[in-house]
Amino acid sequence: MSTTGPSAPPAGQVWQAVAARELSTQARSKAFLLSAGFLAVGLVGLIIVLSIVSGRETTRDVAVLDDLGSAAVDRAAALAGELDDDLTLRSTAATSPADAERALREGEADLALLPVAGAGYELVGDDDLPDAAAQALGAATTELLTQRNAEEQGVDLDALAAGVQVEERLLDPGSDDQGLREAAALLLVVLFFVTAITFGMAMASTVTQEKESRVVEILAAAVPIRALLWGKIVGTSALAFAQTLLLVLIGVVALLVTGQASALGVLGSAIAWYVVFFVLGFVTLASLWSVAGSMASRQQDLQGTTAPLQALLMAPYFVAITAGESVQTVFSMLPVVSTMVMPARLAQGPVPAWQLAVAVGVTLLAAVVLVRFSARVYERTLLQTGRRISFGEALRHAR
Repeated sequence: MSTTGPSAPPAGQVWQAVAARELSTQARSKAFLLSAGFLAVGLVGLIIVLSIVSGRETTRDVAVLDDLGSAAVDRAAALAGELDDDLTLRSTAATSPADAERALREGEADLALLPVAGAGYELVGDDDLPDAAAQALGAATTELLTQRNAEEQGVDLDALAAGVQVEERLLDPGSDDQGLREAAALLLVVLFFVTAITFGMAMASTVTQEKESRVVEILAAAVPIRALLWGKIVGTSALAFAQTLLLVLIGVVALLVTGQASALGVLGSAIAWYVVFFVLGFVTLASLWSVAGSMASRQQDLQGTTAPLQALLMAPYFVAITAGESVQTVFSMLPVVSTMVMPARLAQGPVPAWQLAVAVGVTLLAAVVLVRFSARVYERTLLQTGRRISFGEALRHAR
């Protein structure tokens, strides 16, 4: 009579079990909970601050001595609304130039519009002259003084000004919501950077821990090593994706609650594409983080084995923040780095469809190539313990 040992479970069941274990373990870890909580609180706080700053009205009190000065402030108030929606100008009476200057020094007034004998008026500030307020007051006062002089000399201002206006036209007008777009671009870059570093280091650390404890040797004897890799990639990617969707949902709710629903119309497309690029980019990076963990034999080795990946993330981070438009355009179509740069570009304005197609295509191709490469290296380095494996050796293993 012959006996046979228990057969190994199918590879499909193995990677699913590993993915479920990876997801469950990381979701309960303090690092994940603290990171998710920090990002959620930071996101809500940033939206609240932007709401307060964007909706805060600024009132400038202008000390005046006569009726023309008061009329100039009233006229400037209308002009100020065209320059800055949140700027309000109002006049306050002063009895003398000295009284107006005292009001400036003591904070009772922000500006003073004072007549100067034979020279019109002067605009006085304490330690600065706010640009929008000064521009509006200067234009209004000049207009009223010109009108008064014309009436005294019997000049028809309308006839004098006919045909001499200088109109303005922009070939590429800037967006009224440029500040919002720039803030969103920075936020998307930082969000991916923090998420990739947090989950990537956690993934590499678990692989190294399993090597140190020799648990991986028991697993490798029973199931295919490649199935272990698939499970780790799927489990970690699913958790990172879930956190990203949660943060997007929190951000949308925060925008609605703070009365900034219009921002969704501006940034909706960029947010949707961010999720797409996040999935493609993180799956690719997850495979490389696993390899970095398999190359280390101790936790102390991780700093060296993960350094190239951290550099790979830092490069597009600085490009997205500091580089010029042409450099960002090129980087946004390169594999992996496009995950950070392209969403930032989309947040700042429209991107040609062909560039989006190229970015998605090269990222998909890179994902396939790098995951296959990572699988070969992972299979050949996972069971090598007792020493840190160099990058050159890892590349030789992949041949």
